[in-house]
Formats: sequence, C-alpha cells, structure tokens
Amino acid sequence: MDKGYLILETGEVFPGKLIGSKEETIGEVVFNTSMTGYQEIMSDPSYAGQIIVFCYPLIGNYGINPNDYEADNIYAKGVVMGESCDLPNHYASVGDAPELLEQMGVSGICNVDTRELVKTIRNHGSVKGFITNSVKDIPTLEVEENWVDFVSIKVQKTYPGIGAHIALIDYGYKKSILDALLFAGCRVTVLPYSISYEKLQSLNPDGVLMSNGPGNPETLTDQLPKIKKIAEAFPTLGICLGHQLLALSFGAKTSKLLFGHRGGNHPVKDITTGKVYITSQNHSYDVNEDSIDKEIFSITYKNINDGTVEGLQHKKLPILSVQFHPEAHPGPQDTNHVFTQFLKLINEKTGVMTYAIQ
Repeated sequence: MDKGYLILETGEVFPGKLIGSKEETIGEVVFNTSMTGYQEIMSDPSYAGQIIVFCYPLIGNYGINPNDYEADNIYAKGVVMGESCDLPNHYASVGDAPELLEQMGVSGICNVDTRELVKTIRNHGSVKGFITNSVKDIPTLEVEENWVDFVSIKVQKTYPGIGAHIALIDYGYKKSILDALLFAGCRVTVLPYSISYEKLQSLNPDGVLMSNGPGNPETLTDQLPKIKKIAEAFPTLGICLGHQLLALSFGAKTSKLLFGHRGGNHPVKDITTGKVYITSQNHSYDVNEDSIDKEIFSITYKNINDGTVEGLQHKKLPILSVQFHPEAHPGPQDTNHVFTQFLKLINEKTGVMTYAIQ
C-alpha cells in the first residue's frame, strides 16, 4: 500500500492511501456533497487549483465512460475519497476512477476519514492542503494564479445549429452548457475569455453566455468594463462565475463564503413564484446583496439555506444571471427554464426562433 497523507495548513493530518499520479500536490481543499456525478465533478474546470473532497463514502462504483466528461482535462489539483471502487459495474464503463486520475496526472488519496475532514473544513472554512507520502511541513504556497487564463480555450470554435447564434465566453465552461444550447438548436461559438469587444461584435451573435469558471471573480477586474459593454449590447446570460462577473461589472461586490456551495442538493427559491428548485452548485464566492443596485437589477432567486443571492435580472436590458448550474439537472430538469427564458429574450430582441421555445 502506498501510504499517503492530506496535511491541512491548519495542522490537521489525515492518513490514507495514495492513488492516481501519487505526486505531491497543493491546493485549496473543498468538499462536494453529491452522491453521483464524480466524473463530471472531477472534470469540471471550475475546480482548477483545488483539491476535491467527496463527501459520499464510495466513489467510482459505476466507473468512467467517454461521454460524461465536462472538459478534456482534469484541472483539479487533487482528489480525496473515503473509499475508491476498483471494480466498477456499468455497461458503459471503460475504466475506473483511480485509472482516470493516473491517466490525467492528478494525485488522489483514498481511505480517508472524509466525514471528519468535512467537519474540519466546515469549522475552519476552505483551507490549503498538501497531498504527500510523509508527514512534513507544507511548502510555501504560491500566490493565487489566474485559473481562468489556465483553463479558457485559446482558439475559438463554432458548433453548427439552425437557431440563434450564441457566443459562449469561456471562463472554464462545462460541456453540459454547450450541450444544452446545441440541444435547443443554437449555433454556438466558444470564445476565449480574453476576446475583445470588437472581435465579439464582428461575429454578430444573437446572444452571449458568460460561463462558469474557477477562482476569485475579482482576479478578472480588468475584464469588467468589457463585460458591461457586451451585456449592454447583447442579450446576456451569466452562469456561476459569469453571474458574479456581470454583477461586478455593474458595480456590485463579491465575497468569499466560508466553505462554498458544492453539490447537487442546494435549494433555491424563485422570488417571483415562491417555487423551490433543487440545484447543482460549485462556487466559493457570492454576490453581496447589499451591494446590488436595486434600481438596475431585480433579485430573482435566493438560496434557502443561507439566503445568498442566486439570480439577477436587469430591469431594462435583456440580462439574466444565475449562481447555480441550470444545465446540471439534479432535478433532473428543474431549472432548464433558465435557458428557455434566455432564448425568449433573444427572440424578443432579434426575432430569431429556436427549438427550445417553438
């Protein structure tokens, strides 16, 4: 057995067994409460720079398949499991979770007391951690990187469709977002986050979607004037990090939550109808309600657990944003109406019809 340890910067040490690449790694330790979807979670670019702790005790029981990746690579720094299943059973499985980590060059550790680890994170908040093969001091931590620049596409790519043309600005987008737009009949052009306003304008999109992504939204402060200009010119939907960036571009503030929202069971209330949706979420930061200009934006959704802002809608312009992931389907179709609402705004402004609203 390859003995390993997860050492937290607060001093706690959690022993286990090394899996994956077995290389030493450092990252922000965060936990996800989902019972399924481990392949999608591990391949979500929003986890760049982080070590993922799975709360569910057994990971890998239905294996890994070619269709459930959210990105081509795993950008997480590491993975922590209670128990890792080496003999998965599913008709579509082509491998197991430890094999995937090894192929992608990602370190992992299993046989960890994840229940105690999650309790520790909840007490301290998200902390830095070190996966290693011996108990030692954590090396000096590097200054936080611009993880969006690390995960964003470098060359634009267009996917065909007969409906509205959507410019998907990639801050670390999940493939499920692209799939949802393509299912609705949209033509989608995925763009680097650094694209200029003039270049985007030359593509003449019918609408713009600002994607999810990793890290602190304030890292992208230099992008905010451009983001506001785009939102004022095109029907716009922001998801997760995209929601935060839109809010910042219109003068709101964001702050870091103690241990974030990560999982597939977060209850969110529609302020207008009173209906509650169960949502999938993955974020460390939220938009401060007191900083939102209520003359400009209406708050559309709130988190039932802690009252944080989960959605915004501009009162005059076709701009929507949600903190949760409408494409993730924990319901499984509970919040798909967010895409339909976005496409209706496009139709009202441009006259372009799409499959989703016909």
